[in-house]
Amino acid sequence: MPEYETMLYSKEGSFLSPVKNVAVIKLNRPDALNAINDQFITDLDAALTEAENDPDVRSIVIGTAHPKVYSTGADLKAAQALLNSPEEVKELTIQGQAVIDRIAKLSKPTIAAVHGLALGGGFEIALACDIRIADEEAKFGSVEVAVGLLPGWGGCVRLPRIVGLGKAMEMILTGSQITAAEALEMGLISKVTSVDELMSQAMWYGAKLGGNAPVAMRLAKQATHMAFEEEYKDNLKFEAEAIYECFKTKDLGEGIASVFEKRRAKFTGE
Repeated sequence: MPEYETMLYSKEGSFLSPVKNVAVIKLNRPDALNAINDQFITDLDAALTEAENDPDVRSIVIGTAHPKVYSTGADLKAAQALLNSPEEVKELTIQGQAVIDRIAKLSKPTIAAVHGLALGGGFEIALACDIRIADEEAKFGSVEVAVGLLPGWGGCVRLPRIVGLGKAMEMILTGSQITAAEALEMGLISKVTSVDELMSQAMWYGAKLGGNAPVAMRLAKQATHMAFEEEYKDNLKFEAEAIYECFKTKDLGEGIASVFEKRRAKFTGE
C-alpha cells in the first residue's frame, strides 16, 4: 500500500464481500486536527489517483484517523503566513478546488464517513462525496465567515445543491455548526450511526456500490451531476447515449441473467 504523510490508505473488504475492492482514505494530520495545508492537498490528490487507477477498486471511503475530528478545515497558521500574498493564495485556492473537485468527478463512487468536527475545507471534502454518513458525534459547519473568509473550495456551490438555497445561506452566512441529527433532517447526510458502527456502515455502502456494474455506475454518477450543470435537453441526450454505452457492455447481459437466475450478479466492468 502507498504511504502518505497526511493520509492513511488501504484496500478493504466488508461482510458483504471479502474481496478488497473498497479503497479507504483516512485523513491523518493528528497534530493539527487534520487541518488542510499544501502537503494535505498533495497527499489527497495522490491517494485519489491511486484509487482511481487501481482496477480492483470499485468504491472509495473517505474517513478520518483522528479520534475527535474529520477535518477542521484550512490551516490558519499557513493562511496567516500568506496575508500579504493574495496572488499566491489565489493559486493555492484554485489548486485546492481542483483536488476536492476530483472527488466529485472520479469515475468511482465516494462515501464520506464523518466522525467529529467537519468544518470549513473538511466540510467541503465531505460535500464533494457522492454519499455522506456520520456518527452521533459529528458536527458540520461552513465557518469561514467567522475569520473573514468564505467557503472557497466548492462549498458555496455544492451546499445549496444538496440542502437548498435557504439552508445553505443560513449555514454559510452565520458560520454556525449543526449536529449529525440536524444534518440528517435537512438531507445533508444519508445516515447517522453510533461511533462504533460508522466505518462498518461506510464499508457496507462501499461494498454495496462496489457490487454494481462499474460502467453503469460511472455513467449514472456523471448523468446525475449534469442535472445541475447542463441544459435539460443535453441531459436527456447524455442519458440516451449512456444507455447505448451500457448495452455495449457484457455486464448488462450478466445483470439481466442474474435476475432470471435469482443470483447475485458478478460484474467485471466490461
